[in-house]
Amino acid sequence: MMELPFDQVRTLLAVVDEGTFEAAAAALHVTPSAVSQRVKTLEQRTGRVLLMRTKPVRPTESGQVVVRFARQLAAMENDARLALGLASASAPARLPIAVNADSLATWFQQALTRVPQDPPIYFELYREDESHTATLLREGRVMAAVTSSAEPVAGCTVRVLGRARYLPVANPEFAKRHLSSGVLERCLPDAPVIVFDRRDDLQDRFLRDFTPDGRGASQLRHQIPTSEGFCEAVAAGLGWGLVPEPQAEPLLKTGSLVELIPGQPVDVPLYWQQWKLDVPALTLVAETIAVSATEALYA
Repeated sequence: MMELPFDQVRTLLAVVDEGTFEAAAAALHVTPSAVSQRVKTLEQRTGRVLLMRTKPVRPTESGQVVVRFARQLAAMENDARLALGLASASAPARLPIAVNADSLATWFQQALTRVPQDPPIYFELYREDESHTATLLREGRVMAAVTSSAEPVAGCTVRVLGRARYLPVANPEFAKRHLSSGVLERCLPDAPVIVFDRRDDLQDRFLRDFTPDGRGASQLRHQIPTSEGFCEAVAAGLGWGLVPEPQAEPLLKTGSLVELIPGQPVDVPLYWQQWKLDVPALTLVAETIAVSATEALYA
């Protein structure tokens, strides 16, 4: 049976986490040539290309399998060392987690402060759209993710967190200027719109359901890739957009925003996916997140 030497597997993981061979070498306290040789030997041993030599490097489909194995092995090794008294009880557990920007800005970060820190746990958060966080699970980059996908990634479990609510809103002056000359269903698709990035289709999906002809949002769109910046851009009058309810409500109360279609929010279901791995720190975080989600999200 072919073996996967742990030093080579761990080196591959370091390259993926650090992004370059040079950064991985610094993290492992070896030379870049040693890192390159270990990865090359592992590729020869498996008979597969494991890394795409881009900047940053990315694992191939075969590399994703090895990266997941490496991360799981490292987590189990840490637990075993603690159980055997071979490591300090205060040694922190490292948990890479993928989370969407809106959750991070509205409730997720506060949830992390509730996680008991005895023994300590440190978090490495990857910010990604909720429809793409599952990709980071497949690649082995994270051990858990807040995602909009109910379909479990191979080797993962899924639990329902709840529904994040978004409100279609705009600055009052923007609404008067762009949306008061006719029927809203006709005006809104032509009005400037705020989107998170090129992959953000939430506003388009909302309009396709709302308009009689199924039109999406205008191509006059501003890309604002932060949750806080997105909300500020809408409040400033750059365009309309779907803003998370916790961010929109204070601005609605002060009149800085107006709700375009009262009583028609958009709910996005969110799920927690994590590896099927008996890691106490991961279990503790999952339970804490689940409890916080019941308070922050709609059932």
